Amino acid sequence: MSDEIAVAPPPKPPLGRRILHFPLTLMLIAILLFAAGSILASLLLRLLPPHPYSPLLLANAAIVILCVGLAFWIFCRFVDREAAGLFGRDGWAKELGGGLAAGTLIFAAVVGAAAALGYYRTAGSSGLEAIWRPLAIEGLIAGFTEELLFRGILFRYIEKVAGSWVALVLTAALFGLAHIANPAATWFSSLCIAVEAGILLGATYMLTRRLWAAMGLHAAWNFTQGWIFGLPVSGMAGGAGLLNGRLSGPELMTGGPFGLEASLPGLVIATIAGLAILVLAIRRGRLVRPRWAQRKE
Repeated sequence: MSDEIAVAPPPKPPLGRRILHFPLTLMLIAILLFAAGSILASLLLRLLPPHPYSPLLLANAAIVILCVGLAFWIFCRFVDREAAGLFGRDGWAKELGGGLAAGTLIFAAVVGAAAALGYYRTAGSSGLEAIWRPLAIEGLIAGFTEELLFRGILFRYIEKVAGSWVALVLTAALFGLAHIANPAATWFSSLCIAVEAGILLGATYMLTRRLWAAMGLHAAWNFTQGWIFGLPVSGMAGGAGLLNGRLSGPELMTGGPFGLEASLPGLVIATIAGLAILVLAIRRGRLVRPRWAQRKE
């Protein structure tokens, strides 16, 4: 006679709890809190006097990051504690520094290719006043908020349900679509953003499973093109920076007024970099299978 005692499976959590902790429900809650933090930041920014070329733009960046960051902290504290791992502190400086270096080098390679082909030239340089917008708006704010939304929220929870491939394709498409309302944007520019940046940033998140590297890469990419090379950042501003950049030639090769992000050199170089990071992530076992495949196993 066997001495084994049958152990009953643990009871299922209540239906309401299962619905609350379903990944897409968590994603919706996170998006709502993200929106609330963004609205709060917008209201506070309206209280500040205009300062378009001032170091006070760094105060704008601080307000936005603190408000959105506070909203996400509330989400991590009271809804999904695991999401706090996106900002894990162990090794954060190495990942952030790696992202900053990668963003700088990749876009410098894009500009180098455009210059070698005769499409990029410089026309002098500007003073330090040109640094504040690309540093605060396109760099810090865009790097933090867009990566938190697209990779930290959308990618993370879509992946939990549908796997890495679906998450990568959907977030890349949404990221490109989010730029369609930018000045000088076209469907081709949005396609370029979706492919080059969607793969590059999504793969970076997959590789590290945190946001430090993706945020650093995104911020450095924007800052490098906006201030170092004086080019438009997704259709915004341009022409003044450490170098006053000028683009001339076919729009397919220069991106026109939208900038090199919508050009063939940008599309090819950034996509190659993104695919290289994606291959590395797959080799390190970072690929997540769909929820239904995991259940079947």
